[in-house]
Amino acid sequence: MVAALAQKIASRSGSLRLDIENVSHEFDLGNGRLSVLDNVTIHIQPGEFVALLGPSGCGKSTLLRLAAGLETPTKGRLLEDGSPIENPDPSRILVFQEATLFPWLTVRKNVASGLDARGLLKQEGHRIDEVLKLVKLDAFADAYPHQLSGGMAQRASIARALVNDPKLLLLDEPFGKLDSLTRLKMQNELLALWKREGFTALLVTHDVEEAILLADRVILFSDRPARIIADVAVAQPHPRRRDDTDLVRLRRTLLEKLGVSDGV
Repeated sequence: MVAALAQKIASRSGSLRLDIENVSHEFDLGNGRLSVLDNVTIHIQPGEFVALLGPSGCGKSTLLRLAAGLETPTKGRLLEDGSPIENPDPSRILVFQEATLFPWLTVRKNVASGLDARGLLKQEGHRIDEVLKLVKLDAFADAYPHQLSGGMAQRASIARALVNDPKLLLLDEPFGKLDSLTRLKMQNELLALWKREGFTALLVTHDVEEAILLADRVILFSDRPARIIADVAVAQPHPRRRDDTDLVRLRRTLLEKLGVSDGV
């Protein structure tokens, strides 16, 4: 198993190692400070898919923003392949729950916007058609956001991220507002993209089943300020079945660690 993991990591040149070391974070509310992360340490190997689970508002999304370089931790540090993360970088892309597309731009121009802003549209423009095919939106390249379903809009957001060829994809409940059937489809599509593109993935979700179906590891957080209460490996190979007895048992275990009953 160790040899297989080493081979998998070695094959993922389009990924990075993320080290989160003794990170604590606070927000200044004017009349006091709000602590959201408490001494969090996580080491994520290149090409790993890691899911973060915990109560709403405990600090999971804040951790993604720190990893993206959008904020600086109050204490501790985050490293990308051994180098401190101090600013945003195209190697680390954050995908939000909302699709956040520009409504006045077509799908193609939305996907191209990052390359355009970086002055790389001429050199890297060929990737636009590649990623549109990858997320199965090539037939909708000239459509506008209001003409897309929720799942299609989220695929467009993921395409806008992938066109920058990220080594780390940070996903903040990307399917949280989709209907259940679209959500299941998007989970499968994200998994296929991860396998094909080889990026490292860090997913925030409130869905225990989603975490164990997608991730190599599931990290559980306490209430705010978030502390790690468990770091659990998911050993089953992909594709995984929702009715797999080992996964059903793991789901129950994770819910119990989160203090949630699996009964009706």
